Amino acid sequence: MPPDRAFVFGPGEGRAIDLGNFAMTVKATADDTGGAFSLLEATEPPGFGPPLHVHTNAAEAFYVLDGLYRIFVDDDVFECPAGSFIYIPAGRRHGFRVGDVASRKLNLYAPAAMTGYFDELSVLIATGEPDPDAVDRIGRRYGMDVLGPVPEGYL
Repeated sequence: MPPDRAFVFGPGEGRAIDLGNFAMTVKATADDTGGAFSLLEATEPPGFGPPLHVHTNAAEAFYVLDGLYRIFVDDDVFECPAGSFIYIPAGRRHGFRVGDVASRKLNLYAPAAMTGYFDELSVLIATGEPDPDAVDRIGRRYGMDVLGPVPEGYL
């Protein structure tokens, strides 16, 4: 059951997560929404992007606030400028690459997921160059299976 309290964050507000070359700001967690969804804001540098992956326990949606994202879903690629909305059901292979300028988006997971992944990843990054196997283990704990890099032919 969702909590019975409303809450508001103004621009720039929320809990920051330092991830080295990119940053996340937590806007809503499972605790805040009774598990319905989690919402994070990401600010990412040009060319940045995760490996191809699948979320086994949640759908993921993006709303592009600034810049451009190249979104990969299965064998398709979509150019997504500011104002674009992207929905990816649980179990679908996907990834993204930031375009030529720093970009910003909202990440929504439903039901709530992934906040713990970014928290643990931040701790791992703070200790130095993260071991890819350790990153994969963290991902699996949060329902994310890494499948490999974004295909070079897409870029």
